[in-house]
Amino acid sequence: MKHPRGVRARLLTTVVASVAIALALMTAGFNILLARSLSRDADSVVRTRAATEAASVDLVNDRLVGPDQPDTGGLETQAWVFKDGRALEAPRVSAALDRAAQTAAATPGVSLDVPGLDTRLYATTAADYPSVVMVAGVSLAPYRHTQRIALIGSLVFAGLLLLVVALVARWTLRAALKPVSRMTADAEAWSERELDRRFAVGEPYDELSQLAATLDRLLDRLSASLRREQRFSAEMSHELRTPLAKVRAQAELALRRERPPEEYRQALTMIVTNTQQMTSAIETLVAAAQQESGLARGRCDAGDVVGEVADTCSALAERRGLQLDAETPSPPLPLGVEAEIAVRVLQPLVENACEFARGHVRIHVERGDGAVLITVDDDGPGVRGDEAESIFAPGVRGSAAEAGASAGAGLGLALARRLARAAGGDVLVRPGDGGHFVARLPAG
Repeated sequence: MKHPRGVRARLLTTVVASVAIALALMTAGFNILLARSLSRDADSVVRTRAATEAASVDLVNDRLVGPDQPDTGGLETQAWVFKDGRALEAPRVSAALDRAAQTAAATPGVSLDVPGLDTRLYATTAADYPSVVMVAGVSLAPYRHTQRIALIGSLVFAGLLLLVVALVARWTLRAALKPVSRMTADAEAWSERELDRRFAVGEPYDELSQLAATLDRLLDRLSASLRREQRFSAEMSHELRTPLAKVRAQAELALRRERPPEEYRQALTMIVTNTQQMTSAIETLVAAAQQESGLARGRCDAGDVVGEVADTCSALAERRGLQLDAETPSPPLPLGVEAEIAVRVLQPLVENACEFARGHVRIHVERGDGAVLITVDDDGPGVRGDEAESIFAPGVRGSAAEAGASAGAGLGLALARRLARAAGGDVLVRPGDGGHFVARLPAG
């Protein structure tokens, strides 16, 4: 069976078919009820006529005397008087109707419709003369005419009403589904590069606008996911470009000519160092992507995280002649994130402090309002007030770094804040003399 192709066509077909069935049932019911009502009216008229004639019967020597038949208001009625099966009086009608009247006289109290003559007969006995039977007749032609007019009128009315309903339903469905057509055309025209395009139908007020708002929210999530992937790729490329270039340069330089073993050792040491930087960058970026995707959730101890970060950064602090103090909290403070994520948040802050500090770096842990605050302080140049937010943007370096104190790529603080916010926390900086960074992570 072939169905209409569009939703609008299917809905229109359903509406029109339902209304057509309802109108057919209503029209049939109306005409059936009207036919029964007209039949009862005709029956009432013929019974009244027969009762009136029976009440006026008077016999003298088997001869009928008395007033003429009463006026029936213009209805075509007839009356017969029978005594012992013999007609004492009969109207001038056809022989077939006379025979039908004689048949009706044999069964008083029963209505008889005469086929082909549109006449209804009714017989009743006279009250004063039990042997006298009065038969009255009424023409059914006016009733049948009324019935035919009503049938034709109801059919015409139903047809016009069905046409009006079809037109109104077609217009209503077209207006109601117009936003869907527009949304379909918009979605078809958008490309994968237009991440900011939305249906934007406004505040939801019905099912279709609610659908559009839901699709907009879905597009927001998809757009955020695509942006994360794009940012991941860009950051990965940016972070790996420098160490890869260094590895290649060291390898090419070592292969250019024969060198003493000590120079080969230095080249290999530089390659290993840059490889470790690449590994750290990859792990950090992957951890950020997992955290933002909601794949990493768990618990860990803040003291363990601080200890691991301090151990990792101790070589850097020792190389720069710094004192690195890590205060382990007591009692232990649980964090509501995976240990790897907490380490990836804190380590860039400590490494940043070690890069800029003049002699001392301090890590302090304390409980905040529903969170754990890990503070990293150093005695370096600090952060200017106008840089408090910009230094967290990917690839942006502060004034101290631009002055030559650091050769970083400007991704560590950006990744630290991204990871912290993805975990339900944040990373903040207090401008002024000396570095003062605070990692706020959810308590476990």
